[in-house]
Amino acid sequence: MSDEAPAIRLMLILPAGCTAQDAAALARAGDIAAVIATPGAGGAGDETRLSAVARLFQEAGAAVLVEGREDLARKLDLDGAHMSGPAPLKAALAALRPGGKIAGCGGLESRHDAMEAGEAGADYVMFGDLDGPFEDTLDAVDWWAEVFEVPCVGVATILEQAEALAEAGADFIALAGDAVTAATISALDARLRAPETAR
Repeated sequence: MSDEAPAIRLMLILPAGCTAQDAAALARAGDIAAVIATPGAGGAGDETRLSAVARLFQEAGAAVLVEGREDLARKLDLDGAHMSGPAPLKAALAALRPGGKIAGCGGLESRHDAMEAGEAGADYVMFGDLDGPFEDTLDAVDWWAEVFEVPCVGVATILEQAEALAEAGADFIALAGDAVTAATISALDARLRAPETAR
């Protein structure tokens, strides 16, 4: 296995309530570019948990983005925020960009929304979620990768979907749901480092 970083990088959408123990196991499993963490119900205890999880991933070289909370990204000195839709993205960019933090965008209901997010300055656009048809995700990734320079992320809930997204041209593959396991991360990391996946 090569020590070089693969052309396609891996992201994780962490389950709600992910603990530091969970994070330690996931962070050791493979090369992870970034994680998206759910902030939870709020309060000091939740912020302490999120900080502990973030520290473990950051020490492993992954950027940590908090879902929907650019204020929390700044307060806890995380790497940025993942927003849902173009309007929240634009507000987050105003808050995060001066500090050099990442602002990504998912929750895109149409190709127009994706283009609007890209034009607004998103660091990446994300296609797919836990509920929608995977065929729609694959089609969106294929379209975006052919036309636009802004990096795109495709969401996968099983290893086979991740491999399909790699072939479609995704810059990042975000594992979500039951796919967020050390075993799946390790298997996908090896797959992405294989010579035929390099773009």
